[in-house]
Amino acid sequence: MDYKKQEIKQGITVHNINTDKFKTNIVAIFLTTPMSRKYVTFNSVISSVLRRGSKNMPTQEDISKTLEDMYGASFNNGLDKIGDNHILKFYMESINDEYLPQENDNLLKESIKKLSEIVFNPVLENGKFKEEYLNQEKEVITQRINARIDNKAFYAKTRCVECMYKEDPAALYRYGYTEDMKDINTENLYDYYKELIDNCKIDIFISGKNELENTLKMLNEDENIQKLKPRKAEYVINDIKVKEEQQEQSIEEKQNVTQGKVVIGCDILFDENDLKDENLRYEALLYNGLLGGSANSKLFQNVREKASLAYTAGSSYVRFKSNIFINAGIEIENYEKAIKIIREQLESMKNGEFTEEEIENEKKSIISGINLIDDEQDSGIVYYYGQEITNSNVSLEDYKKRVKNVTKDQILNIAKKVKINTIYFLRN
Repeated sequence: MDYKKQEIKQGITVHNINTDKFKTNIVAIFLTTPMSRKYVTFNSVISSVLRRGSKNMPTQEDISKTLEDMYGASFNNGLDKIGDNHILKFYMESINDEYLPQENDNLLKESIKKLSEIVFNPVLENGKFKEEYLNQEKEVITQRINARIDNKAFYAKTRCVECMYKEDPAALYRYGYTEDMKDINTENLYDYYKELIDNCKIDIFISGKNELENTLKMLNEDENIQKLKPRKAEYVINDIKVKEEQQEQSIEEKQNVTQGKVVIGCDILFDENDLKDENLRYEALLYNGLLGGSANSKLFQNVREKASLAYTAGSSYVRFKSNIFINAGIEIENYEKAIKIIREQLESMKNGEFTEEEIENEKKSIISGINLIDDEQDSGIVYYYGQEITNSNVSLEDYKKRVKNVTKDQILNIAKKVKINTIYFLRN
């Protein structure tokens, strides 16, 4: 996998992932903008409305017919929240040109053309978004927002995040809020869309058997890319920041549930001296793995297996905000016991009660996951976007070396900085 990137206009970056492992090309366009309460729902609606049609493909049927003519290409879109940023994602996957029956076909160029048209040249009605499309997508998104409560584990995690971050942009729900829908119309949505396209950070990814020079040539010839203006891109660089300890809070919410959901949000309290360490994220990654990242972790073994207090028990590391989230699905009457044992595992990590063998096994597990990036085409895009949004430039090989070089003392240093911020309990 050969990765190169180049800024084609200020605020617009092309990422070329040249690989011969796959028979397909993926073209992806990411629009990144800071999370804000004012516009989080606007972004959600825009993401959905854009997929409905473009100027030359005004319906979803037209898009489907175009994809069929492109030897069964596929189109997809999504919405993500990473740190304090909101990301609108659009993908098109097609067969690599060397596998086409006609030599004169340039399917990669056609994919760039069609995807850029969907994102940058939407179908309009009287100079604004189509009202029919807008109303239908507002209804779909409203249903999606309301359905959050149906997945109790997911709901508990998002509620813990909301309670933990409070007024921070990271507290916002990525699909927005139903109460905002009434204020969104075809005119103000299109006005905001134009503002977004002119100011957001734009990343264009090309993954497949293709050189950067060829990618740049095709992008320079694309009329929708040509129309984009240089910009001082508005987004938040997600980097490790100094944190101050917050007073621990416990929040209990009651619903009609048969299984309790516990989510504990922890801060990693980095100070000014820590910022000199370029390997903090790798140290925190190892810490999380030992605490609750696998079936051999402390949480899984002690909360679930030995004490039989939880159906599930684990943890996740959110590097973009320097947080550890512990989650457990428990019998409601076991709440106090489960919290006590979870606290004991945090203390055990602070006391260095983990072996070199456990560290080496966790390193192997993490490196195995990194190796899979080479085997999954869209994973490469996700990885290099993560590097971009953190202003990093770490190759996959360098990433593995940094993981291998983490020491027990470094993991212990992270353990001593982990403090509980919020305990959220969903019960009946």
